[in-house]
Amino acid sequence: MTVRRPSVAIAALILALGLTACTSQVGGQANPSQSGSGTSTPTSASATDDPGNPFAGLSPCTVLDQVLTGQGFPKAAPTIADAKETCGASKDTSGNTPGVTVGLSLQAGGNYKDNVTNPQQASDGNVNGRPAVEEREPQHSPGQCAVRFQVKQDSRALLVISSGSDTATACKQAEEIAAKVEPLLPKN
Repeated sequence: MTVRRPSVAIAALILALGLTACTSQVGGQANPSQSGSGTSTPTSASATDDPGNPFAGLSPCTVLDQVLTGQGFPKAAPTIADAKETCGASKDTSGNTPGVTVGLSLQAGGNYKDNVTNPQQASDGNVNGRPAVEEREPQHSPGQCAVRFQVKQDSRALLVISSGSDTATACKQAEEIAAKVEPLLPKN
């Protein structure tokens, strides 16, 4: 039996989604990251230290652990690519049940419509009333789904699921987990 460990894949997926900048439209074109005032967007380290950061003092690992409790996931761990903003947890394949990897990134200075890498598979919606974009197969690979939702103006949460090759199931899981993450985040 081969045990699938998708955690490296999800870390790469979150890194690609988090570092690629696009215009604020779902069908946007790639652009360098910039804020509306023309100053550069803060890096992860400065965003974490910024007193205006809505996520200051909030760990994505703690949030992820809280919403995944009782579902067979190990404790969430910071990703290598972006340890200050992003955590992930993976549950291995068991019998006919594919492994699942969940990643959560809390990003100050990012619009929820930014970084849509597969706009043909993206749709607008909401997570418990917060504006959101759901993207099926963000890296053009079956079994992946990303949900980005607004936390405060120009701050967002990004939840990514990778599970087997069933995209519909991955998106259902992403929607369910995003709905549990949302109440734990700062209000608009």
